[in-house]
Amino acid sequence: MADYFTHFSCLLDVGTPDNAARALDLYNILSEQNAAENPPSDGFVLSIQPEHGGTQLWMRDDGTGDPEHVIRFVIRCAKEFGLIGLWGMQYATTCSKPRVDGFGGGAHVIDLATGDTVDWIYTDGWLSVVLEGGDPYA
Repeated sequence: MADYFTHFSCLLDVGTPDNAARALDLYNILSEQNAAENPPSDGFVLSIQPEHGGTQLWMRDDGTGDPEHVIRFVIRCAKEFGLIGLWGMQYATTCSKPRVDGFGGGAHVIDLATGDTVDWIYTDGWLSVVLEGGDPYA
């Protein structure tokens, strides 16, 4: 049996060390909400990066994670702290054993001011569609 994993590592600048500390509280609330889901998502790990002035949040997987969970958290932080500009993350999907279509990934970009998706890509199934002559964007 194969195990599947999603890996990522990204930063979000929340502007001030005070916002970073408050973001930890938002993270704990979101984590509690996630734990109540059935089943809970894989979530992510969060820490404040002091080498970046204490304003950067480092979000990453802990063996495997859920990019959607990260995106919800970032949108919540953007609303809470009035963040603007674009933010994005990329991720890799991997498999513990060689499997056809067992590897892929994606990326997601959001507008922090609106919380809207600017663009995204997910490569699961993309290669198969193209090789079969289809349009992966249809």
